[in-house]
Amino acid sequence: MPKLTSKQIKDMYKAMVLTRIFDDKLLVLQRQGRVGTIAQSTGQEASSIGSSFALAKEDFIFPSFRESGALIYRGLPMESIIEVFGWDERGSIIPKGVNLFTMSIPVATQTLHAVGYGMACNLKNDKKVVVVYFGDGATSEGDFHEAMNFAGVFNAPVVFICQNNQYAISVPREKQSKSKTIAQKAIAFGFKGVQVDGNDVFAVYSATKDAVDNARKGKGPTLIECFTYRIADHTTSDDSSKYRSEDEVNEWKKKDPIDRLKKYMEKKKLWNNKEEENLKKTCQDQVNKAAEKAMSLPNPNTGDIFRFMYKEMPKELQEQLDELEESLKYET
Repeated sequence: MPKLTSKQIKDMYKAMVLTRIFDDKLLVLQRQGRVGTIAQSTGQEASSIGSSFALAKEDFIFPSFRESGALIYRGLPMESIIEVFGWDERGSIIPKGVNLFTMSIPVATQTLHAVGYGMACNLKNDKKVVVVYFGDGATSEGDFHEAMNFAGVFNAPVVFICQNNQYAISVPREKQSKSKTIAQKAIAFGFKGVQVDGNDVFAVYSATKDAVDNARKGKGPTLIECFTYRIADHTTSDDSSKYRSEDEVNEWKKKDPIDRLKKYMEKKKLWNNKEEENLKKTCQDQVNKAAEKAMSLPNPNTGDIFRFMYKEMPKELQEQLDELEESLKYET
């Protein structure tokens, strides 16, 4: 058990509950056609909150597309996440002082970006630590192995966090790799790999805290495999009933990380029904206000999909943007 105060434990729980309620709201918005395809994080809250809780303010996160909890906890407004899933590039504008990279939809590409940032921190003698999130499917991508290799060779202060939720869309974990664990893949690249119970927020926090502390001391990268489960479909474009059984899902629901932490707090007399009721109401109000704010924005500028791709727009993209803007003149 890590050394955490009662307040810190409660803060973890509050962040996890907020993440779940936000996830539920995203699904409602998607079903209403107000945002596009979303990737839910239900059942994985301990992995994102436990890990992000172990970071210092100056540390940097490179997320994939299932880390809403970590992004919210680190200071990204919820409306920004809603905007991203609603095809609005303005949601990818990270507020000043919030050390996050934008969500990455391509699988595993963010691992290379994270290592590059970590190598730059070493060159600048900057003591930031970089955390990069990805799923088990990403470990089958070449980008992941290249990133791990560079991180090991150049001793980059990067913590690789794999949320092993047992499926890469419809492909089960055992068909992703012959290795017994994902954590042991770190051996080939010369640094430490750790597997933790990804539904135990304290275990995730402890493993991440150790890895972050080591990275900050110049001891290099760590790979953490959070063994968890994706309760929902891969995305709202998926139907997981075609490749996994209802019994399997129900067994994992019994290991819900939020229920688990709540039971712990109740046993330690840290939580009661009144606090639970107030928390859920507060979180729901916050989520509803964020959704209203995101939905009330004026329509985005279509050209933003070109303008924010590079710091200086290449000629080819400028030509495409000009062509788009010309064609829009003739729309009625």
